[in-house]
Amino acid sequence: MIKKLIVAAIVMLFLIILGVMTLNGVASNDDAQQGESSKAKQPPTVEIIEAATSSISKSLEVTGSVEPYRIARLASPAEGPVLDIRVREGELVKSNEPLLSIGRKSGVDALIVSMREELKKEEEDLRRARKLIQDGVIPEEQLDQARADYEKARAQLVQAEETARDYTIHAPWDGVVTKLLVKEGEFVAPRAVLLEMYDPSSLVIRAAIPESRAADTTADMRVEVLLDAYPQSKFQGRVGRIYPYLDAQLRTRTVEIVLDKPVNLLPGMFARLKMLLHTADNAVVLPLEAVVQSPKGQVVFILEEGCAVRRPVEIGIEEGNRVQVVSGVKPGDKVISAGNGKLKNGAAVRLAGSGGPAPGMGQGKDKGKGQGKGKMAGKAEDGNSTRHAADVSPAAGVSQ
Repeated sequence: MIKKLIVAAIVMLFLIILGVMTLNGVASNDDAQQGESSKAKQPPTVEIIEAATSSISKSLEVTGSVEPYRIARLASPAEGPVLDIRVREGELVKSNEPLLSIGRKSGVDALIVSMREELKKEEEDLRRARKLIQDGVIPEEQLDQARADYEKARAQLVQAEETARDYTIHAPWDGVVTKLLVKEGEFVAPRAVLLEMYDPSSLVIRAAIPESRAADTTADMRVEVLLDAYPQSKFQGRVGRIYPYLDAQLRTRTVEIVLDKPVNLLPGMFARLKMLLHTADNAVVLPLEAVVQSPKGQVVFILEEGCAVRRPVEIGIEEGNRVQVVSGVKPGDKVISAGNGKLKNGAAVRLAGSGGPAPGMGQGKDKGKGQGKGKMAGKAEDGNSTRHAADVSPAAGVSQ
């Protein structure tokens, strides 16, 4: 009998424990469902900015290098050993300054002496023929022959003197020697390149513009220039020359940039260029994240009476994280810039950090209900967000 009572007591205790656990589980599920329901009814949190006007530019960033457009590769039609090299790389030379000589010139010098004597003889013969014609001793036809012989001798002398000058290389203009391609004593063939030089005043920055932007590039277009040789400086320049064709292989168009102020440039310097293609002044500018791509095109959401109102927009110039709005937004509109990814037209929203619905939300017929929802939303808000979009100035919105 005692055993039966003990068994009955154990069974009763087990049933009591099971009932308590079941009741606790049901209560927990009800609380979770209520919490989820409250969370589901909470309006989405957004941030806003006030649309403002600003200047925005469409630019093209390319790279280029410093190059001279006036280069000389000096050679000679003469042949022989190289003698008397008078310059080295990097030296400044003046126009018509002798740079080096080529040997085996003795034959040409002897030819010049001979041609000068021949010219003197023909000149004397021409003078004698004129006197004889005046005296009537010889016919006038012989004067023509004497004059032709004189001119022939003079031409041969000029040619010999030009040949002699080929044995000495002179600078064609003021410049800098960049390469000396021969050494003293080396034998060179006719028309072999002996040295190279460039004109420092002809240094420009050359850049290649892609075909997609070739038509947008115009002369005198403003350019911002950064040179790796001067990392702390930014230079201003303009497009000085545009080549009239595209490279057949690279599909690029070459332009030359001229700096506004003189800078100590060297051939081969690397340059980073920002070319200003178009500039819009007093344009409505928004952060790029404020524009949403929808199936029907690009739209933005405007905060009106606590709701997100969708507006289609036309986009213009993009610059970094900013975009020009050509139509659809006017200055002063409160544009939703964050939390707009899944918004629907007319959806109620609340401002980040406000702890309640956006201004105007819940007003009208359901004012009481809206206030109740606002209280629930305030309780659900944990206060972690600190940025109130209504505190953002127009300037701060543009700079995003």
